[in-house]
Amino acid sequence: MKGLKLVLLMVLVTGVAAGALSAAETASVDKGKALFNDPKLGTNGKSCNTCHRDGKDLQKAGNKTDLDQIVNACITHSIKGKALDPKSIEMKSLLLYIKNLGAKQPAATKPSVGC
Repeated sequence: MKGLKLVLLMVLVTGVAAGALSAAETASVDKGKALFNDPKLGTNGKSCNTCHRDGKDLQKAGNKTDLDQIVNACITHSIKGKALDPKSIEMKSLLLYIKNLGAKQPAATKPSVGC
C-alpha cells in the first residue's frame, strides 16, 4: 500500500511538472518580439529589427503562406543564423509577432470634408 501511494505521488508530481513545462513553452507575441530584437538569433550581431526597425514594411507579411520560409531565409542570409524548425515555439512566436504587426496598423481615415 505504501509503495502504491509513492507511485501515485510520483505520477502526480510528474504530471504537474510536465504541465508547467508545456505552459512555459507556449508560443506568444511577446516571445516573438523578443526574438525579433535578439541579435543572438544570428551570428553577425544583427537582429531582425536591424533591417525591419519596429516591424517596418512587415505589416502585410502576415498574409504570406510561406512566411516561415521567408523568416528562415532572412535568418540564414541576413543575420547569419541557423534556420528555425517551422514547428518550434521560436518560429511560431516569430510568426505571431509578425502577423500581429499588421493587426496593429490604424485603420485608414477618410479626409475631412467641409469646414
